[in-house]
Amino acid sequence: MAVTGDTLGSSGKDLPINLSTEKALEETMLSPRFYTTDFAAIDRISIEGVREEWDKLMSEFEVDSNIDHFQRPKDMQENYSKISPEVHDEFVDFLISSITSEFSGCVLYAEIKKRVKNEDMKKLFGYMARDESRHAGFINQWLKDFNIGVDLSFLTKAKKYTFFKPKFIFYATYLSEKIGYARYISIYRQVERHPEFRFHPIFLWFEKWCNDEFRHGEAFALLMRSDPPLLKGVNLLWIKFFLLAVFATMFVRDHKRPKLHKALNLSPTEYDMQVFEITTEISKQVFPVLIDIKNPDFLKNLKKLSYLNEQLEQCTTKGLFSIRRLVLFVKLGVCFAKLFFMKSLVNKLPEDFRVKPSW
Repeated sequence: MAVTGDTLGSSGKDLPINLSTEKALEETMLSPRFYTTDFAAIDRISIEGVREEWDKLMSEFEVDSNIDHFQRPKDMQENYSKISPEVHDEFVDFLISSITSEFSGCVLYAEIKKRVKNEDMKKLFGYMARDESRHAGFINQWLKDFNIGVDLSFLTKAKKYTFFKPKFIFYATYLSEKIGYARYISIYRQVERHPEFRFHPIFLWFEKWCNDEFRHGEAFALLMRSDPPLLKGVNLLWIKFFLLAVFATMFVRDHKRPKLHKALNLSPTEYDMQVFEITTEISKQVFPVLIDIKNPDFLKNLKKLSYLNEQLEQCTTKGLFSIRRLVLFVKLGVCFAKLFFMKSLVNKLPEDFRVKPSW
């Protein structure tokens, strides 16, 4: 990797990493994580119960409709880093978080493809690794304007990995892909209606980009629908947990970027609730339980989570007594528990469960 801008060195053995890669390596409650799983269990998966829909989806992947989409055109080779100083740091943080999340998927999917013999799984995870690699590389192209870049090869080796059973990978990644679609399409529709708020050209790519995310989510929906026990019994509690965890993480993270949302003329709260509404509607294809996002306690407790997280970060930076941090962690846990024990919505799963990206 070239040494430029905030780069302190390359990924060579004796040289320090660059600042943006260091940022991507951060391990916090909100930072994107790298995952590993039980590859033998994935190798045993049979999708015969959904074979017809599976083959249709694989044909969509094979067509590769976005093969030329993630290229920076010749008429956009100028430097686009000259954005408002107020929004600069939050936008760069958004890009680094996004590239870490995209590359996390790429690494997991590529490793699954390498470690399994099941042809259905090899094909699926190969396609998805291809897509996520493009996404991450594309973000890095724009980061170069800011004279920074994330060293993805170093990230693969240095980032900590969290082990998840396959079912947890399915719940979490399905939601990550579908909420990613909802986030990107909501931003795209906003700048489509109001181009005066499109302060950077990367938003022009979000419409087709989010269709990749949507298609990936469809694959995980098929994997779950092919194995009915994943959607019954105690697993309903896990589904609810992951729904809340994904929603809460997004809400807290987005409220740490008020200037970015203001530049897009979006209210973080209204934007997040719109994304939750889209994600909840899509999730009806596969989840028998849903979060009642219209319950006033839902938003009230999300706001409290955001406030407590802000207090926790201030506590850490000011170096206050660890007992204070412990109290805040307990309060965060109690607040999340209140969300978890809200009454769930029961959803009857449809027989025709494929969904089209129509938002």
